[in-house]
Amino acid sequence: MPIIDVDFGDDVVVSHPDLVNLYGCTIGSGTRIGPFVEIQRGSRIGRRCKISSHSFICEGVVLEDQVMIAHGVMFTNDRMPRAAGPGGSREAQAWAQEATVVRRGASIGSNATIGCGVEIGTFAVVSCGAVVLRDVPARAVVAGVPASVIGHSGANATAPRLFETVLGETS
Repeated sequence: MPIIDVDFGDDVVVSHPDLVNLYGCTIGSGTRIGPFVEIQRGSRIGRRCKISSHSFICEGVVLEDQVMIAHGVMFTNDRMPRAAGPGGSREAQAWAQEATVVRRGASIGSNATIGCGVEIGTFAVVSCGAVVLRDVPARAVVAGVPASVIGHSGANATAPRLFETVLGETS
């Protein structure tokens, strides 16, 4: 798996360079990248981010500083993906990319899917397995399919324990 034309900041750690696919992207200082991660061209990763194994960050995604991407997170960048355009064309113009932005300090849980064209706010938390199709406000905690706000993070947190909310379980 290649690392091609990547603009690395200082102290970036790629835990298994032979097991990632990074090309044409920018990765900020102090970021850590796990194995089996793909980051496509034009993506921008901020400083001190953590991108865990088996995650896919497609073209047009921007992660600001200190973003946590847990294992198996998938980003998308085309609202209406097709193998070919009208009339069978496979030209680039048949593809309509929409950028996605994850703001500073946000955390995205394992196996979450992030739809294209959304913004995940500063210090927001996306629960594991959530499917995010709309913007997530700053400091919101979202869960579910499709994801909806279940609380807020920070000093005045109102989020219940995620397992209790999502699975209806208590300890």
